[in-house]
Amino acid sequence: MDTSSEKLSRRTKLLYGLGDWGFSTTGTIIAAFLAMFLSDVVHLDMRLAAAAVFVGRSWDWINDPLIGHISDRTRSRWGRRRPFLLFGFIPFGLAFALLWWIPPIPRGPALACYYAVALVLFDTIATFTYMPYFALTPELTLDYDERTSLTGYRMFFSIISGLVAFVVPDLIIGGFRPENAPRALAMGLIFGVTSALPLLGVFAGTRERPEFQAQAQPSVRESLRAALGNPPFLFAVGIYLATWMVIDLLLPMLRYYLKYCLGLESQTYLILGIAFGVAALALPLWNWVSHHWNKRYAYMGGMAMLGVVMAAMALLRPGAPLFAVLGLAALAGVGVSAAHVLPWAIIPDAVEYDELKTGSRHEGAFYSLVMLMHKVAVSLVVPAALLILGWAGYVPNAAEQAPRVLTAIRALVGAAPALLLAAGIAFAGLYPLDREAHLAVRRELARRRALAAAGGAEAAAADTAVAGPVAGA
Repeated sequence: MDTSSEKLSRRTKLLYGLGDWGFSTTGTIIAAFLAMFLSDVVHLDMRLAAAAVFVGRSWDWINDPLIGHISDRTRSRWGRRRPFLLFGFIPFGLAFALLWWIPPIPRGPALACYYAVALVLFDTIATFTYMPYFALTPELTLDYDERTSLTGYRMFFSIISGLVAFVVPDLIIGGFRPENAPRALAMGLIFGVTSALPLLGVFAGTRERPEFQAQAQPSVRESLRAALGNPPFLFAVGIYLATWMVIDLLLPMLRYYLKYCLGLESQTYLILGIAFGVAALALPLWNWVSHHWNKRYAYMGGMAMLGVVMAAMALLRPGAPLFAVLGLAALAGVGVSAAHVLPWAIIPDAVEYDELKTGSRHEGAFYSLVMLMHKVAVSLVVPAALLILGWAGYVPNAAEQAPRVLTAIRALVGAAPALLLAAGIAFAGLYPLDREAHLAVRRELARRRALAAAGGAEAAAADTAVAGPVAGA
């Protein structure tokens, strides 16, 4: 099968990948810093902080599927996805900055309500930009390996921006204490601007497939039915959720762990910088492995390593040599790199399986469902972690936390990630679309399109069963 027409230029890959800079930067900063900002700078009660995060994140249960459906049905001279990037980049940056402002409101429920509303506003605007952005992946190329390469470019910028998002806010804020609130706002403004601008590059540097825009779009009910009837997609979602629940849990909890369990707050930027720096360097490794091995096996190996490393890190005690902490951070970075690339590279392959089964493409709906379930998980995982810390007796900026607080932090950094990653590995073991099965799907789709183009539309539409290696998927 000729795949030369599916090769993407380096310019397209670079500009598309750069778009993830803004989403990864803002997402990483919120995940890594917002909890400690609310507890140690704003001094919100942990229960109120958990409630604010829960309310803000829960709104995405509604807006993700809605916006994905709108994206699928949008028609414009710029395509289905790109208009959202053009008109959404300025509101995206402004909404992010508002999260780091402390308004003149008495500390308590009213202030918690402000942050809940600010999170709702940001997540709504962010969804209007990142949902169409993610849905571009299966439209830019149909090739199995090119999608991995495209995802690799995106995740390179994602990981580099994650490195920047871990290091630079610490340098700007200078410590999470109430007196540094103006610096936190300055950080929000700086990253709001630098996160919004790359979206224009994606708009200018990508083109959508006109044949997909010309297809009739199904209803929301049809899209949901297609997703629930797509086994590869369901297993891919399980892989994605298990992986990113770990990432979303570790991002805030590692700060508490380094500050209170190891007494290394001043070295946080160095430790996390090493982890994300190694993650960026390891991207070619995972790209190579996925080209020479099936994606799911590469994922299983990477996640097994990450789970073991996090369990080992949780066992460290105060006074542990810095080189040991940095070594574990570097090993964790290799696993984090796999977590960034492989789940995202697996999901697009299920789109062709869906087209083969249903005759339609539901990229926006599929990606919106992935993000919906991700947001449901995050809205539960992060508030639950904050509630656990509050229940254990966490005291903001205390010189020494109670033993049960330290135990809770260690469990959230070690045991919980290991269990979630084990679930992800189990889902990967059940995922049915390997390289050969996906190629069989593409060949059958190419045959149908050729028949339709030659006037044999009825023959092309007659067979909706999955042929060859994917018959049992």
